Amino acid sequence: MKKWTTTLLSLILVAVLAAGCGGGNNSTTGTGGTDTGSSTGTDTEKAKDPVKIRMFQFKVEIAEALERLKAEYEKENPNVKIVIETVGGGADYGAALKAKFASGDEPDIFNNGGYQEMETWMEHLEDMSDQPWVADVVDAAKPPMTKDGKIYGMPMNLEGYGFIYNKELFAKAGITETPKTLSELKAAAQKLQDAGITPFANGYQEWWILGIHNFNVAVAQQEDPTAFVNAMNDGTGQIPGNPIFNDWANLLDTTLEYSNKNPLTTDYNTQVTLFASGEAAMMQQGNWTQVQIDGINPDLDLGVLPMPINDDAEKNDKLYVGVPNNWVVNKNSAVKEEAKAFLNWMVTSDLGKKYVVDEFKFIPAFKSIEVTNPDTLGDIANDIIAYSKDGKTLTWNWFRYPEGVTQELGSTIQAYIAKKLTREEMLEAFQNSWNNLRSK
Repeated sequence: MKKWTTTLLSLILVAVLAAGCGGGNNSTTGTGGTDTGSSTGTDTEKAKDPVKIRMFQFKVEIAEALERLKAEYEKENPNVKIVIETVGGGADYGAALKAKFASGDEPDIFNNGGYQEMETWMEHLEDMSDQPWVADVVDAAKPPMTKDGKIYGMPMNLEGYGFIYNKELFAKAGITETPKTLSELKAAAQKLQDAGITPFANGYQEWWILGIHNFNVAVAQQEDPTAFVNAMNDGTGQIPGNPIFNDWANLLDTTLEYSNKNPLTTDYNTQVTLFASGEAAMMQQGNWTQVQIDGINPDLDLGVLPMPINDDAEKNDKLYVGVPNNWVVNKNSAVKEEAKAFLNWMVTSDLGKKYVVDEFKFIPAFKSIEVTNPDTLGDIANDIIAYSKDGKTLTWNWFRYPEGVTQELGSTIQAYIAKKLTREEMLEAFQNSWNNLRSK
């Protein structure tokens, strides 16, 4: 089994690399917070007062498990207290993080997506190149947080997304082959609708579902996604007239034609609940939803479909895989050594590794964290792993965009869904938003 795990993770890395080459001055540290060095049990016991580490994170899916994990760490390090604040889901983590720093309430540990986002926050990022976990990071997870040979963030995990589907509902509608083209997807949606089943649960109240993940479908399908983003960033790229964006709009229209009622007032939690309760057969999401789905209905038989924009089966039969985010340390924090020690423990201790796989349901971004049972992560992650193993992945690109673009893209798509913009006006608005923000 160990050999299977090592081989599997190696294959994932090759696939992701091939596809890609795919949220101050004085930190608030709490009473008595001092820079006392590494927070092992022996070191922290020397301090007179508790060392408080403030963590500000966006992953709502792991919030409860993360609270349990930090309690375990506090047992081993009784003079360390970790205060976790989670802002995510429907909330704008990036805006909330800026507000934290603007008010002087700077966290000691927070999240950063890398690339352009790393550049934006560079003055606050601690160089973590000397940390023990660095040598264990899988190669595909290093580039987002690497600059001038230094690494400034610890990757959370690997993730992937597409259309998650309910196999039982597909069978009920008589769908015997999974769709890999847009025509096949439309045909499957019609069969579902004819069987009295809502084809798509669309959470289009959330700008990020549209402006981040959905828009990325068109970018990742470009011949060279990185070159396309670079061209957009330097002012030479064009979205209006780009045939791939027109194809992408056809996919968006398909999800609207076969949608749940009121998609623009359906938030993330409602979307996942509709799907998990069997009220819809498909939803655009990723393996981060597995824990929430299991909490509603752990017996669902699930799979992940590609998000096809046209009828080229070979190009469309792929999922979108990348590093969702990274843990970073505020270099101005008075407890940054304790913060780094906690992050290291999270991915090197036996208990931390167990939580990463069994509780967080993460596809590990570290070579030494083993998935000994393929069923541990759930059906969604297993399909993402299978697609990665076969080299059928496309990249995540939004961390390379100018700051603020994804929010404007999401709002523009919402206006299109509300019929306030034509398709041509939507594509023009994309271009204008990018041009306006790329130089700021």
